[in-house]
Amino acid sequence: MSIPDAAPIAAIAREAGLVILGHYGAGSPVEIKPDDSPLTQADRSSHRLIVDRLQAAFPGLPVLSEESAAGEIVDRRSWDRFWLVDPLDGTREFLRQTGEFTVNIALIEGGKPVLGVVHVPAQDVTYFAREGEGAFRRDGDGEPRRIRVGAASAQRLVVVASRDHAGPEVAAILAAIAASGVEADSTSMGSSLKFCLIAEGKADLYPRTVPTMEWDTAAAQCIVEAAGGRVTTLDGVPLRYNKESLRNPSIMTAGDASLDWRQYLG
Repeated sequence: MSIPDAAPIAAIAREAGLVILGHYGAGSPVEIKPDDSPLTQADRSSHRLIVDRLQAAFPGLPVLSEESAAGEIVDRRSWDRFWLVDPLDGTREFLRQTGEFTVNIALIEGGKPVLGVVHVPAQDVTYFAREGEGAFRRDGDGEPRRIRVGAASAQRLVVVASRDHAGPEVAAILAAIAASGVEADSTSMGSSLKFCLIAEGKADLYPRTVPTMEWDTAAAQCIVEAAGGRVTTLDGVPLRYNKESLRNPSIMTAGDASLDWRQYLG
């Protein structure tokens, strides 16, 4: 079965971004979900729009969203092909009004992402990839431009970390890089933007030892891989999807395939 073109999926993500911006800074009520993460009307509105658009365009192809009801995804383990969606990745950043939040849409086939779109509403920037066709960035209505991971420097590595969930292990990795005689620069930000920095060649490593969920990583993994990078477990195995648990293990995202990042793990 052919992989859909990325353009209409990017258009859906951009439309969802406009819906999210309609709630931005509005001070709407915030609920706390059982996992202690926040839920806003922007999350719900984006979810409804994306699910409606995908189901209309691709009838019969199931959608698994972070905001899906349990009954809607009860059979998801039997799905070989489905949409995996985070309608608002970085809700805490949305609430802080940092601009570091995204809309993530991926197509999963056989446990791997084969199409990915990450839209940044506050910047009107869209990253997208389709298996076998490379990765791209589009600013507003401009022409898409191809992006590639960068070559790692022997003198300096740029490590990107989660603003809220870096954890002590990330500090240990930075210390290990420095101890090896390589300068370690770090930057922190929210949402899937961290993966996109790797895909654009603006960072070398993104370690994530605090667990993520599958919808947090799928779209961005497709973009990173299409740009020449890797998203793997700490054993070096590519991250897979529709696992028994939707929670991911610790992961490492790396640009340059020749970079031996495992030497920095404790």
